[in-house]
Amino acid sequence: MPNLTESFLHLGPGATAIPQPPMIDGSWYQGYGERHDGDGADGRLVSMYTFTADWTEWEMHPAGEEVVLCTAGSITLHQEFADGGTATVTLGPGDYAVNPRGCWHTADVAGSATAVFITAGLGTEGRPR
Repeated sequence: MPNLTESFLHLGPGATAIPQPPMIDGSWYQGYGERHDGDGADGRLVSMYTFTADWTEWEMHPAGEEVVLCTAGSITLHQEFADGGTATVTLGPGDYAVNPRGCWHTADVAGSATAVFITAGLGTEGRPR
């Protein structure tokens, strides 16, 4: 049985749900793009990560919004909006937040936290924190 922490899921046009090969290393994302960038802004990557440290980078998704759903622990999102505004929100189990299109975001973790991400990943950008 697939496990979302190891084998992510792609949601595509026509209400498709396509299991992805296991993530082995960072090059996995390039392969994902080759498989699904043709879906454009209609594609979504569903993934789950457990974090034990603060993020070391900011990221931004220009193609659409991202849902962050905390399933365990506590994660604090820091958001920088396209209009220059900022926000900080702390999520606990069952809480979710939306990173709007074009919003730079990063996170701090108190101890350990697990979150599910539903991401419009096309064109994702990163920058050092």
